[in-house]
Amino acid sequence: MARVRILFGGVVFLASFLLFLVEPIAAKQLLPVLGGSAAVWITCLVFFQTALLCAYLYAHWLARRQGLFVHFALLVVALGSATGWTMRGVATGSGADHPFLTLLTALATSIGLPFLALGATSPLMQVWWSRLHRAGVPYRLFALSNLASLLALGLYPALIEPNLTLRAQRVVWCCGFALFVVISGILAWKTRAKSGEIAIAQDDIGKDEPPTTLRDKLLWVLLPMGASIQLSAVTSYITANVAPIPLLWILPLTVYLLTLILAFQFKRFLSNGIATRFLVVMLCDLAYFLSHTDNSLPLLVTILSFLAEVFFACLFCHGAACAIRPKRESEATLFYLLFAAGGALGSLLIGVASPLLFRFNYDLPITFLITALLALAVVWQWRWNEKLLWSVASILMAVLLVWVHVAYQRWTTVAVRNFYGSLRVKQDHSYPGATVRTLMNGMIQHGTQIFGTAQLRRTPTTYYAEDSGVGLALRLCCADRARNIGVIGLGAGTLAAYGRTGDHIRFYEINPAVAPIAENVFTYIRESGAQITIVDGDGRMALAREAPQHFDVLVVDAFSGDAIPLHLLTREAVELYRKHLAPGGIIAFHISNQHVDLEPPIALLARDSNMRAVRVSTAVKPDLGEFNASWILMSGSPAFFEQREVQKAGKTLELKSGLKLWTDDFSSLLPVLRW
Repeated sequence: MARVRILFGGVVFLASFLLFLVEPIAAKQLLPVLGGSAAVWITCLVFFQTALLCAYLYAHWLARRQGLFVHFALLVVALGSATGWTMRGVATGSGADHPFLTLLTALATSIGLPFLALGATSPLMQVWWSRLHRAGVPYRLFALSNLASLLALGLYPALIEPNLTLRAQRVVWCCGFALFVVISGILAWKTRAKSGEIAIAQDDIGKDEPPTTLRDKLLWVLLPMGASIQLSAVTSYITANVAPIPLLWILPLTVYLLTLILAFQFKRFLSNGIATRFLVVMLCDLAYFLSHTDNSLPLLVTILSFLAEVFFACLFCHGAACAIRPKRESEATLFYLLFAAGGALGSLLIGVASPLLFRFNYDLPITFLITALLALAVVWQWRWNEKLLWSVASILMAVLLVWVHVAYQRWTTVAVRNFYGSLRVKQDHSYPGATVRTLMNGMIQHGTQIFGTAQLRRTPTTYYAEDSGVGLALRLCCADRARNIGVIGLGAGTLAAYGRTGDHIRFYEINPAVAPIAENVFTYIRESGAQITIVDGDGRMALAREAPQHFDVLVVDAFSGDAIPLHLLTREAVELYRKHLAPGGIIAFHISNQHVDLEPPIALLARDSNMRAVRVSTAVKPDLGEFNASWILMSGSPAFFEQREVQKAGKTLELKSGLKLWTDDFSSLLPVLRW
């Protein structure tokens, strides 16, 4: 019997480990289609929660029917599907028009069936265990599954991604899934042999317990929904507005999983009464932070504050749901089904509904309001002071929502939101005697224009000043002849300011909301002397479909945000860029990023492609609207680097010991993060 217990714990642990391991592996293969957008992870979270709901629905159905052979068949077909995915990866089409649907379809058709089999394991094993041992539902297996998920989440960026290619990752994962199928089959057979057909409940463990009330069943949905909304909203906010650090999404998810473990395994870790008091303090603290948009706190303090709020909110929601979980074995799978339904609903509200309904990002204040209302619903049967506390808190969170709306409206002339983020144009008078317009994506500036004199209006600013790396490349590439320029990343269209009569500039932009803003709100494109073309879609995919463009300069400007599109920095990408260069052409990489040092991997790419590269860095000039800017200029032309200005401004690139060349099958940001 001890061996059977080990098998039960082992298969639950393995299933959850594989479940969370397959997510980053599959999502990473979607970067060439979706351009590395931070929304990829939020959409993956929607898929994860929705697929988990389908898995729990399947487990709920299977536990009540003679479905043993159905489960055997699912395991076999899922293994075949996993093998096919291992061999060919994620198959996608062009996803720029409907990125959300593209992502969900790609994930469903590649890992959908294995995901279903893995997701159904934890609730199924708990039911099988209770029937085999004639005992209560072993909810500690749920905590074990979340511990495995937590482990997979930490190991992937730390050990797996830096040391294995994508194909090797898929092969290792498939071997683990095959082991999971074998152990699941053994347990299903042992359980059937021991207690008859497991799908028919002869005795309902805990049948003497009172049935769960409708109110409690409703809370089984709403409380996990609140925790899922917290996870999705805080992840989206801190990656876009606090610190655009790659892999930062791991921290809120880690906290979320930790609260599940504490709620289901360590019920006395923190009582709900104490948790609610901590929660109301955190809500009020962050509400004050959001309502004072001009205030800034140290980065570490801000991130820790948000993580603490997520911890207490999710611990409260999960703990309250755990406190009213069913005692009857027949209701166990229903509990997990409704729990998963709440998680899926929460991620859908933030990942899908909110970008469709709102121009601005109201996710966080709405989340705080929902959390306060859920707390009020839970404590309504407690003492009067608890009801008063959360009634006041709910009113304050509603006021916060109105306050944030007013703050967003201030200085904003244009606002639009879609899959790729929340764009808005701020207009102020920060430059003496002139109006300044700035294109923002979260807290990241994607271009500024000074509307003063005609000369000021046509002067490139921010990272694109005339003494910057790209300014140097455009000035020295072609002498006085007409230039053919390619740009991956449109922004406000600032580089169009360099256009002269006879020039042709071809922009590639994945976000369909950017082009109308650049063309109508800013005037760089309208007033450029060059012929301007804008191509929709991911730059690399668009270049792969086109005939050679013979660019004199190809600007790759897509690395200043929170999600670095690594598929633009691989050996295969550089080979594609060279195909589109004219003889002696220059590739200009914009690498200004506070948290990632892209110089070492680009140095390896230059060496691998037998090209020379230098780094050009310029200092901030506030009076001219210029930022600190770092560019890498790469070319196969020795004549370009022999020019005096290039020799004076360019610095030799530094290689990093132990760093591997990035390819489409291998890349990792961890070695180049600035800790």
